Amino acid sequence: MKSVDTPLARRRAGVLLHPTSLPGGVGLGDLGPDAYRFVDFLASTGLTVWQMLPLVPTHGDLSPYQGLSVHAGNPLLISLSLLNEWGWLPGTIETDPDDFVDYRLAMLKLAYQAFLSHADEGAHAEFAAFTERNKHWLQDYALFQAIRQSHGNRQWLDWPENLRDRDVKSLAAAEMKLADAIGYVCFEQFIFFRQWGFLHEYARQRNVILFGDMPIFVAHDSAEVWAHREYFTLDEHGQAEVVAGVPPDYFSETGQRWGNPHYRWDRMQADDFKWWKTRMATQLEMFDWVRIDHFRGFEAYWEIKASEETAMNGRWVKAPGDELFESLHKTFDPLPLVAEDLGIITDEVDALRKKHRLPGMKILQFAFGGDAKNPYLPHSQTVDSVVYTGTHDNDTTVGWYESLPVETQAHLAEYLGYPTETMPWPLIRSALSSVACLAIIPMQDLLSLNGKHRMNTPGTTEENWRWHFDWQQVNEELAPRVKRLVEIYGR
Repeated sequence: MKSVDTPLARRRAGVLLHPTSLPGGVGLGDLGPDAYRFVDFLASTGLTVWQMLPLVPTHGDLSPYQGLSVHAGNPLLISLSLLNEWGWLPGTIETDPDDFVDYRLAMLKLAYQAFLSHADEGAHAEFAAFTERNKHWLQDYALFQAIRQSHGNRQWLDWPENLRDRDVKSLAAAEMKLADAIGYVCFEQFIFFRQWGFLHEYARQRNVILFGDMPIFVAHDSAEVWAHREYFTLDEHGQAEVVAGVPPDYFSETGQRWGNPHYRWDRMQADDFKWWKTRMATQLEMFDWVRIDHFRGFEAYWEIKASEETAMNGRWVKAPGDELFESLHKTFDPLPLVAEDLGIITDEVDALRKKHRLPGMKILQFAFGGDAKNPYLPHSQTVDSVVYTGTHDNDTTVGWYESLPVETQAHLAEYLGYPTETMPWPLIRSALSSVACLAIIPMQDLLSLNGKHRMNTPGTTEENWRWHFDWQQVNEELAPRVKRLVEIYGR
């Protein structure tokens, strides 16, 4: 496999777009033809980085930050059209079913039956090799999903006690009883990673880096928490004792109570962070670079009693981040990571990031309306940074700008030199001209879309993670315009 630069190696620029936001697919975008077309679009603009959100299987709210596994891929991203081309999914595929989630899963089950009965020996050998190579996480995940589905998709805390607590004889019986369901879950993962591997290779051939995202915490209802309770702050019944979140900040007056169980860092440190190394290995096999969400939690994390309804009442607890990254460096050096260092950042958090040579993040939407000491302003940015106009948690730049007070809009115009371009282009130009090693522009901003096209609103659960664009929104002037800016600013 061809190696790629680390984020700090040279100036680059890219686009933030989750695959679910691609056109095509059924209900949401997937790893099919439009993903390849998007790689071609990036190549035509001179942009060399495609950043996306976590690709894990999601719960019903579709949030990629509360996945059912830290290793598995989201089966909803599997391209049905590619399965059809491979001859593993016969018949016509609907493009607009009433319930796209149920429809997709039903079609994948049909594909599994077709694969079992019609696929050639080479495909079956490939499937067997995949399951063997990934058994260190796939066995637990497949069993977890099979049991979960057999109990109406209830969280593992609500399973019968013998399965909840992983009684050895009960798990062996479940494996026999649910053998077909387990095989199907393994097939889903095989197909996901097969399609992902083809897309990754296509991007590599066109010099496009795939930039992933890894949440620091793990969903309580996930295969890893169920299978490795010793690493999490759970009581004898599997209930969380304390949970993760952040105190009140820019996004929420009551903070964000994420609800993830915290880690038992002492146990993780005792075996030299084996769990983290396994997780990191999966991510670095999938992606060229990885963003670590909520990096500040590796220095100190916000601990909330599970009984608290908001994140307002909590405390900061120190974490062994330095020891963790020292251990990771020994295994994976150089670490092609980016630290999401937004929010309440202390000198200690900044020192941890710099010690381990990880670029941080600068968000231009946070830069204006204050004084000249704002760390997000372009003149305050440093080379070891990734600059964004906004992220998946922000409004689009047009939506953000339209919501600003008149005096803040005036400050923005004065700072940027009263540009004649309309928003969001002055902010895009500012990001690309920054000294930061990497500039990332959300696709919504490249398309000059308003706040109706926002990806996520933190603290809410309705209508998030569903936005997708249409190729008709990509006019013929966009690629040359972006390419010229990339050339002007040496990216």
